[in-house]
Amino acid sequence: MLTVATSTLRAPVWLFDLDNTLHDASHAIFPAISANMNVYIARVLGAGGVPASQAVVDAARLGYWKRYGATLLGMIRHHQVQAADFLRETHDIGPLDRMMRAERGLARLLRRLPGRKILLTNAPNHYSTEIVRRLKLHHHFSQHVAIEHMHVHGQLRPKPSKLMLRRLLRRHGVAARRCILVEDTLANLKSASQLGLRTVWVTQYLRVSDFSGQGRRAPLPRTLKLPGYVDVKVKSVRQLPARLHRLR
Repeated sequence: MLTVATSTLRAPVWLFDLDNTLHDASHAIFPAISANMNVYIARVLGAGGVPASQAVVDAARLGYWKRYGATLLGMIRHHQVQAADFLRETHDIGPLDRMMRAERGLARLLRRLPGRKILLTNAPNHYSTEIVRRLKLHHHFSQHVAIEHMHVHGQLRPKPSKLMLRRLLRRHGVAARRCILVEDTLANLKSASQLGLRTVWVTQYLRVSDFSGQGRRAPLPRTLKLPGYVDVKVKSVRQLPARLHRLR
């Protein structure tokens, strides 16, 4: 039985990322989405019916990712791309059965953690709904916040947007210090920490490509320096119950 030592943890609100946090998206799903994204961007950036070169595509993807935190935002702002169109085409990856990899016991884990759980993902709703259903976790989240729900003042503001996080906190009437963001992406954890949320960095599914924006898929080094804005680092979300005492 879990015991919680501090009053702030009696009723925390957990914000769970999805891809590479609750399942291994780097195994097959991310490569498939990445390939679709390359085709899409090449078509948009091409001229005269000729797709842009891979070098041009890579430069755009990395540049927009570094500047905006998401390639999609750069495509919207500089190429008038429709978000719904981009998300539909890039996530058209066929049946997910053979592509998914995840640990067992995730539903039991969520039941054991005290407090409310919200799914907060930059993935589109149709995709994330299917993933969560296949993981059999849909009954454990009180709300599912996908990228389509992350508009602020009429503009798309996905993670790591502080504006979006502030609006989310206001909507739920919860103080930042009651919230714990569980996430694989450091930029998202950094912005959350700056707002006062507690942060958990999940590392087991990460690859070098997740930091570089490029195609390298080598595993990350075993020893990773813990940034100051990360309260707890875990290899697996299954380690969360044992680390609750450190989330004060």
